[in-house]
Amino acid sequence: MDVLDPAIAMQIVTRTMSILGHNVNVMNSRGVILGSGDNLRIGAVHEGALLAITQNRVVEITLEVASGLIGVKPGINLPLHYQGKIIGVIGITGEFKEITPYGQLLKMTAEMIVEQANLQDNLQWKNRQKEEFILQLIKGDFSHKPQLIEWAMKLGISLDTPRVAAIIEVIGLNSHSEQSSNGANNLKEILHLLQSPERDNLVAMTSLNQLVILKPAFLDGKQWDPILESTRIDSLLNRLPAHLKECTKIALGHYFPSIEGIAYSYQTAQETLAIGKQVKNEERKYLFEDYSLQVLLSGLKNNWRGDVLCSHYEKLQSLDNKGILRKTLAAYITHFGDLQRCANGLHIHRNTLRYRLDKIQAITRVDIHTLDGLFSLYLGQLIANQ
Repeated sequence: MDVLDPAIAMQIVTRTMSILGHNVNVMNSRGVILGSGDNLRIGAVHEGALLAITQNRVVEITLEVASGLIGVKPGINLPLHYQGKIIGVIGITGEFKEITPYGQLLKMTAEMIVEQANLQDNLQWKNRQKEEFILQLIKGDFSHKPQLIEWAMKLGISLDTPRVAAIIEVIGLNSHSEQSSNGANNLKEILHLLQSPERDNLVAMTSLNQLVILKPAFLDGKQWDPILESTRIDSLLNRLPAHLKECTKIALGHYFPSIEGIAYSYQTAQETLAIGKQVKNEERKYLFEDYSLQVLLSGLKNNWRGDVLCSHYEKLQSLDNKGILRKTLAAYITHFGDLQRCANGLHIHRNTLRYRLDKIQAITRVDIHTLDGLFSLYLGQLIANQ
C-alpha cells in the first residue's frame, strides 16, 4: 500500500480546509492530485507540485507564474515528508501573503495525519500477520518449520514459551445476520479483556463466533496446572459484561509439550467444547480434564475400532425403546456394580434389578458382572452417545 493514498489525501484535505478556509490540494510523489476541495481537479497533474518534489522546497505560485503553468492556481506548494522521504505535496490555493503563515502548520498537520494513518495500517497488518501465524500453528502443518520460526521472530513471538489452547465461543444469537454483526463485536469486547492486563496470550478469530487463545501454559512459571487455569477462566467469566455472561462458553484443551503439540491442544479444546455442550449445555466452562475419556474416545467415532466397541451397546439401544434398560445400565456403572445401591438409586427392588441386568446380558451377550464386559459396554455407550 502507498504511504499516501486517495483516502489519506482526502482526510488531509478535509481537516486542513476546516482550519484554513482555503482550497487545499494533496498530490502524490508523481504530482498527481489525489485529494482536493475542487473535485474536478482530482486526477490531474500539478506542475507546481512536480517542481516542489524535484527541488525539495516550498514553491510559491504567483498569479503571473500560474498563468504559464498547466493545472496550477496561485498559492504555495510544500513537500510532504515521511521517514525522511518525499511522499507528496500539499498545495494551498490563495494570495501568497495571506496563506504563507499557515503553510508550515498545514504541512505539519498533513504529515502527522500520514504518520498516524500508516502506524494504524502497520498495526493492523501486524495483527493480521499474527492471526495468520496462530491459525498456522493450530493447523499443525510444520512442513516448513524454519520459515515458521523466522516468521515468529519477525512478529516478536517466542516459540519457546509452552502454550495451551482455549476456545471462547459466543452463542445464543437469534439469526445469521445478527450473528454476523453482533458476533464479531462481542468477540472484540472479549479480546479487549484478554489484552488487559497483558498476559502474552496469542489470540485469533477462527469463525464469526469463536476465538482461539494460545495461553502460556506455566502460570506459576514451573509446570502445567489445570486447576490454576480453571481459576483464571472463572476470573475472566466474572469480568465479562452482563450482556455476554450468559452467552459465552470457554473450553480449555490439554497441554502438550513442544510447538507441534499446540495443534493437539487446539483439537482437544474443540472436542471438549463439543462434548461439554452436548453433556452439560448449561455450563459455561469446559475443561479437558473433566471430559478426557470422552474426548480421547471421540477419535474412535466412525472408526472400525469404535464400531466394534459400540456394537454391543447399539444392540441394546435398538431394542430398548423406552430407555429403561440403558438407564439401568448407567446406574449399574455409576454404582460400580453394587446391586443394593443401584436398586436404591433406581427406586426398584433388587429382584427387578436382577431381571433387567439379565435382560441386558441376553441382548448384548456381554457378561456385565466382569470388569472387561462392563467396561466395554461403558466405552460403547460413551462413543455411541457422542
